[in-house]
Amino acid sequence: QVQLVESGGGLVQAGGSLRLSCTASGSTISSYVMGWFRQVPGKEREFLAAILWNGGNTVYADSVKGRFTISRDSAKNTVYLQMTSLKPEDTAVYYCAAARAVFTTIAALYTSWGQGTQVTVSS
Repeated sequence: QVQLVESGGGLVQAGGSLRLSCTASGSTISSYVMGWFRQVPGKEREFLAAILWNGGNTVYADSVKGRFTISRDSAKNTVYLQMTSLKPEDTAVYYCAAARAVFTTIAALYTSWGQGTQVTVSS
């Protein structure tokens, strides 16, 4: 089982940028898919982006395509979510997650989750 710790959330004005980090430990992650999700109260967790750790293939939700970029640093066991042109509707708790050997956008198939980091975008 892999443990995940997110960081980098905070308060930013609309149009600004933030970079979220997620550091993995506890397991060999080369066979994992790393994903980013977000959730607002009363709504289901929303898929944002995923990256295949071994190979770097990526997939994005239409809502963030062109604004958010997922990447990984193998030496640091860290995956990033670079967020630009932020909008108030991007306000949410952002979660990092890991899925083993399945390249998926479905939250239920991710088996490890971080604790979440709050992102607030002011208008």
